Amino acid sequence: MISFKMFRMFRVFGHKKVWVLDGGLPQWQASGFNVEKASPDDDAVLKSIAANRAVKRVYNGEQTNTISFQTEFQPNLFWALEKVAQNVTAKTYQQIDARAKGRFDGVAPEPREGVRSGHIPGSVCVPFPEMFDGAPPSLLLPADELRRKFQHAGISLDRPIVVTCGSGVTACILALGLYRIGKRDVPVYDGSWTEWEGQSDSDYPKVTAPGTA
Repeated sequence: MISFKMFRMFRVFGHKKVWVLDGGLPQWQASGFNVEKASPDDDAVLKSIAANRAVKRVYNGEQTNTISFQTEFQPNLFWALEKVAQNVTAKTYQQIDARAKGRFDGVAPEPREGVRSGHIPGSVCVPFPEMFDGAPPSLLLPADELRRKFQHAGISLDRPIVVTCGSGVTACILALGLYRIGKRDVPVYDGSWTEWEGQSDSDYPKVTAPGTA
């Protein structure tokens, strides 16, 4: 999950060349590629050696192959609380929630103590596991299948979309699934349900059980 979050964070700060290894390390190994193994102590030693060599090169006036990158924040990919609140009224963007259906419906507990389950009004539930083929090592579905998943949930791929979840992590999986089918401008509500639920009910309405708003 973290790789999906990192993909999104690099894009938010303007990086153009970002990829995710589909299936992660298990798929890499299953494909017969080599892996390196080192204990935490060994890793620390290697990093120390590399750092010392870099310092010596700088001291001797040698080229260090330093690569610089100028960040450029992309506000269209990042939504905060008030932006979501405006959309609840305006309904310009379709809101997709990546959490499990029980949490979304308010009938299963949230993993965080003191946080009620439920969802932001107007949201549609597309649980993030539906983006994968379900068989280890869990590969992202092909574009055609992903497209059908969203359309089956009632999502119009011709309209703008914002994604959310419990804390802004698994929503990034939906964002990447949408990216695969050509929706490359999908923002993530970073605070997600945990932030929204913590606000006053009068100012930030919630659906906390089936049939309530």
